[in-house]
Amino acid sequence: MRVAIYTLGCKVNQYESQAMEGELLRRGHDLVPFEGPADAYIVNTCTVTAVSDKKSRQMIRRARKLSPNAVVAVCGCYAQTKPGDVEKLDVDLISGTGDRMRFLDLLESAVREREPVIDLDQALRRRRFEVLPAGGLRERTRAMLKVEDGCVNFCSYCIIPYARGPVRSLPIETAVEETRRLREEGYREIVLTGIEISSWGQDLRDGTSLIDLLEAVSAAAGDMRLRLGSLEPRTITGEFCRRTAALDNLCPHFHLSLQSGCDDTLRRMNRKYDTARYKESVNLLNVYFSRPAITTDLIVGFPGETEEEFVRTLDFIRSCRFAEMHIFPYSIRTGTPAAEMEQVPKSVKEERAARAAAAAEEMRRDYLAGCVGEAYPVLYEQVYDGRWQGHAPNYVRVAAASGEGLHNRVVMTRITGVEGDLLIGELIS
Repeated sequence: MRVAIYTLGCKVNQYESQAMEGELLRRGHDLVPFEGPADAYIVNTCTVTAVSDKKSRQMIRRARKLSPNAVVAVCGCYAQTKPGDVEKLDVDLISGTGDRMRFLDLLESAVREREPVIDLDQALRRRRFEVLPAGGLRERTRAMLKVEDGCVNFCSYCIIPYARGPVRSLPIETAVEETRRLREEGYREIVLTGIEISSWGQDLRDGTSLIDLLEAVSAAAGDMRLRLGSLEPRTITGEFCRRTAALDNLCPHFHLSLQSGCDDTLRRMNRKYDTARYKESVNLLNVYFSRPAITTDLIVGFPGETEEEFVRTLDFIRSCRFAEMHIFPYSIRTGTPAAEMEQVPKSVKEERAARAAAAAEEMRRDYLAGCVGEAYPVLYEQVYDGRWQGHAPNYVRVAAASGEGLHNRVVMTRITGVEGDLLIGELIS
């Protein structure tokens, strides 16, 4: 059968969709573009914000409109937490965030039998990590390796623990096997991803933690680069930095979730750190790594946030000198404690988001300017506007002219200038 897949949301969703693509091909099915005719459409949904819910509904409706007689199958976080809403959209199969191989079994059955199916478990009762093959179907440059699923932080604004369940970890030996396989297949970089990778190992109860996993994967990766997904600030300790700094293939790019730079707001968010602990993490990274790219997420207009609290946040983010920031106006998630708190008007949230974005842009420009004159090993991926583009270890995009093919090659490149969010470089012989 012809199957089209549309993926919304985070790298974990992308990873799981790639695994389903590979399995569908293994079973003899054909993958086709989502905007064209298909026998079955899979929409892998997201529910991290109200906007994510809306986009998920839009794509489900689009799938039904594209081929009215096709099977429309919905999985992912929105389907896990709001199956009743999904059922109203005239779909044939509803699953959630667990057991992707069973989901594909049910998809094949739905195409044959044309009987609607709802197949959901209770996410909070999950205890097993579902091992899915890493890699992708596109040209082999960067692969994701999902090493963790679930979260038990229960931040007051977040629905994801209810969508994904408790922490489950990929065993070290399996991660090593997958890493070796990816290296043999020609990948040049691995991104370790998960819902909350800082929690890796909590469920294993054998004393291992994320740094132990990193060291094992780094050794198996050889000359492949290793990149980390989002980290909880408390992960960054002196020992963590000392041991990670000794890994030659680890990229110095650290995404530390912040969400607010005001301690009062952090407490209402039920975050597990304060600004002093966060700043300690930033300082440690700057001690152990040379100009690391420290990036973050920020929520503005969280319930109860006053102008004074927001100004404290602005002052704090400027003190951290982030290389890049993702800024989100607070979005109500029904079923979370924050949804019942006093809300900030939409106009105020938008105005604060604009002010935070201006500060973030100033810091981003400063970081890029500081890269000029430096030399980086750039992993080149594709040609765009007549120049090869790729990513430096700090995950900044680099463009350079070359008369030869650079795809999937790591080439030392000296940075000569900046164009917008792009570094311009010259290849070093």
